[in-house]
Order: sequence, then C-alpha cells, then structure tokens
Amino acid sequence: MEAIGELFSAMFGGIMSLDPLSAVKMVTMWAIGGTLIYLAIKKDMEPSLLLPMGFGAILVNLPLSGAIDQMHELGLEPGALSELFRAGIANELFPLLLFIGIGAMIDFGPLLTNPKLLLFGASAQFGIFMTLTLACIVNMIFPGMFSLQDAASVAIIGAADGPTSIFVGNYYGTKYLGAIIVAAYSYMALVPIIQPPVIRMVTSKKERMIRMPYEAKQVSKTVRILFPIVVTIIAGLIAPRSVALIGFLMFGNLLRECGVLNSLSETAQNALANLITIVLGITVATQMQADMFLSVGTLMIMLLGLFAFVFDTIGGVMFAKFLNLFTKNKINPMIGACGISAFPMSSRVIHKMGLQEDPQNFLLMHAAGVNVGGQIASVIAGGLILNLIPRI
Repeated sequence: MEAIGELFSAMFGGIMSLDPLSAVKMVTMWAIGGTLIYLAIKKDMEPSLLLPMGFGAILVNLPLSGAIDQMHELGLEPGALSELFRAGIANELFPLLLFIGIGAMIDFGPLLTNPKLLLFGASAQFGIFMTLTLACIVNMIFPGMFSLQDAASVAIIGAADGPTSIFVGNYYGTKYLGAIIVAAYSYMALVPIIQPPVIRMVTSKKERMIRMPYEAKQVSKTVRILFPIVVTIIAGLIAPRSVALIGFLMFGNLLRECGVLNSLSETAQNALANLITIVLGITVATQMQADMFLSVGTLMIMLLGLFAFVFDTIGGVMFAKFLNLFTKNKINPMIGACGISAFPMSSRVIHKMGLQEDPQNFLLMHAAGVNVGGQIASVIAGGLILNLIPRI
C-alpha cells in the first residue's frame, strides 16, 4: 500500500503540490499561451515568434516543469529552457544574431536615394521618451512599481523592434522582461490594426491624398557598401552602447551588399534568422512564469507599450506635417508613421492606406525608405537609453 502511495505521489506530485491560487494562475497562463498560438495560426500575426512563445508559456507553467530550473532535495536541477536563456538571452547573444539576419534582409536603397527620410525615423522615436516620462510618473503614483531601469525597458517597446526590446530589457535585468517581449511583438503584429485609426485621427483626407512622385535613382555599389560601415562608426560615436546592436545589423547588411558572400547573406536571411527566431521565441517564455507574469505591473506595461506605439506613430506624422509648413513639394504625412521599426509591415500599411484614399497614389517606396530609417533610428534610440540611464 505504501508503495502504491509513493507511486501515486511520484506520478501526480506536481498537481498535488498546487494550491488553489497557483492552479488558477497556471490555467490562466495556459489560456494566454493558447491565445498567442491562436493569433499565430488563425490570424497569422507574427507566427514565427508568437507560436513558440505561446507554446513555451504552456511548457513553463506546468507543475514542476522540467523545462525550467527546479529545486529538489538533491539541489538545483537545470531546465533546458533556463539553460537556453542563460546561454542566449542573458548575454544578449540571440537578439544580436537575429540582427544579422534582419540586416541581411533590408534594402537601404530607398533611403539612400532620399537620405532626408532618415529624419522621419528619428522623429518617430518620440513615443519612447514620452513613455519613459510617463512610466516615471506612474511610479510616483504607485511607488515601487517601476524603477528607472524598468521604465527605460518599457519605453523601448515604442520602437516596435523586438530584438532591441529584449536587448535593453535584459541589459537592465528588469523583472518585466516577459511582459515587455510579449507587448513588443504583439504590437508589431497589430500594426495593421493600430496605425490606421491613429493616422486618420491626426491627418485630414486632403493630407492623406497628397501624391509623392517617385524618381528611381541608381545607387552605386560603393555607396551601398560604405553605408553600413559609416552608419556603424557614426552611431558608435553618438551612442557607444548601441555599437553591438547597430554593428550586427549593419554587418548583416554588408553581407548582402558586398556581392561576394551571397551564400552567407542567404543563410543569414533564412536559416540563421529562422533558427534564432524559433529558439528565441520559446526561450523568452522562461520569463512568462505565472508568478512573474500575472501582476498589475504586467497590465501597466501592456498599456504603456500601447501608449509608446501610438505616440511613435503620431510623432512621425506630426514631423511630416511640420515640414510641410516650409517645403514647396508637400510630403504625405502618413509616411512619417513608418518611422517605427516594424519593417516592412508599416510601409505596406501606409501604401495600402494611400491607395484607399487615391487609387493612383503610390507611396510604397517612400514609406519603405522611412521604414528602414526607423530601423536604424530605433537601434540608436536604444543605445541612447543605455547611455543615459545607468544599470544598477
């Protein structure tokens, strides 16, 4: 009888160890994981990342899950996902490797033909610093909710750049890393839903119908090769902390543009980017354990992340409207919204909105130029945050 009891305890010890509150939290996290999987499969929202994150959220919230570190009588038993987290995220390795793939995918041609579009990328980071201020105000109202480092980690969600959000959040060791990652990638996936109403709110129909003729210009190979090198040097001088981020991004682009490493460029764009995305997605789920994830702070982060995303969009649009006060050739202010880093989703959304207002209004190339500029600006903004706010 005693042997049967020991067998029963061994088989169902995990479930028996749960108190009612822990069981509710566990099931809630299963539901959150299931929702992410649903959005990935049914709604096709960032499936390469949301699906691994959703499944990982279920994995780490099983009773005494072997996927994460567990303390037993004989000591600490390492979990596979916890080991991956230490090996690839705690040292910022996975986000940086992913940047190589992203850099190899980006064509900076539209930006190089019209360099002033980079200014829109810079202006669209307005929401980051607005959110940093707001997060500090929230902490004054609810003392202890956010440290300055937590606020900085939350604010970077506005860049709509998942790897940068992971890099900055992990650099500061924020306890809200899981919520920040979920918010960053969820809002990236929701670009087609969030941006159009925000843009319509701050623009008139006449402004949205402004046509911008596009003159295709040939960009020399020399310029394409020099661009990632020069950007890395300039960014390193302005924001030294951004060197790793911008350097890996530009190295990936150099692989693309050099013309002698096509096989490596294709590997970076496909095999490397896909592998790192899968591993990254399931690994960040270690930060989605119920005790860490289910809190008022998590809800506040989702709201602050949305605030950052919205005001980044507004910042880019308003900057374009400001320029129109002084320029003869008017700019369609909608392209300013592409200054966020959600490439190429945002540029496609703006192009589609332009066609809805005027079937002959083709904004794709202008929007794409602003979008890739936003990719650079978001990384530099992340580096500036790291420079301005010390790590505890």
